[in-house]
Formats: sequence, structure tokens, C-alpha cells
Amino acid sequence: MKGKILMIAALSTPRNRTVSIIFFAIGIVLATSAMIIGINDNPPGIFMAFGAVAALILAIIHPWRTARHYLRFLIAGIVAFVLFAILHNVFYGLAEITEDQSILQKALQVLDVTSFLIAVLICPPAIVIGAVGSIAVLIGRFRRTVNV
Repeated sequence: MKGKILMIAALSTPRNRTVSIIFFAIGIVLATSAMIIGINDNPPGIFMAFGAVAALILAIIHPWRTARHYLRFLIAGIVAFVLFAILHNVFYGLAEITEDQSILQKALQVLDVTSFLIAVLICPPAIVIGAVGSIAVLIGRFRRTVNV
């Protein structure tokens, strides 16, 4: 897997392409379903949105075979969550200060909502995939060394 760009690795073999397409299709179906039923105070819609994000992430990273990749992904998810949560608060505060400047306020509100959605909808599935993936790879490696 060294030297391959992530998306190229996901599309490098016929099997990887098939798995990527399946994950991508599942993600699109779940995202569409979440939009139809809504995610505002609706647990099934929220879980569908999380599932959609997880499927779209897995469409890209499913060829990974080392725990190091997943641990880096876990750390990146945690850092991104903290960063986007802080950005959400900063943009919200700036939007509140600039009430009389409508164009700037609207731009800050868009950045506020975008930061919030990234922190709440994208980072948690990334963190879970990073944690579960690293544990699964380590368990698989441990089982192979014990059985040999």
C-alpha cells in the first residue's frame, strides 16, 4: 500500500473497486433516506446520517491493512472534532457581534453551521472507524501470530 494515494488504492483492483462502489451506494442511499425523513430531533434520521458518512468514509479507506493508518485516522478525527467545535463557537460569536453587517453576518453563519455539521456528523463516525479499525487490525494480527 506504500506510495499509493488513498482513492487510487480503493480503485486499484477489481475487488477494491467493487467494495468501494458498494460502500458508496450504501452511503448515497442512507444519505438520501436521512434527508427524506429528516435529522432534526429524529433518531432514525440521525443514525442514517451517521451510517451514510461511515459508508462514504469506508468507500475510501477499506483497503487499509495496518493499525497505524487507522490510529492516524482516529487521531485526525479527534483533532478535527475539537478544531471544528472551536471554529463553530468562534464563528457563532463573530456572527453575533456583526448583527448590523448582513453580508458578513450571513457568511459567518454559514461557516458556523458548516463547522457544527462537520463536528457533529462527520467526526464521530471517523473517530469510531479509526478506533474499531485499529482494534480489528491488531486483533487480526494477534490471532495470526498465535495460530502460527
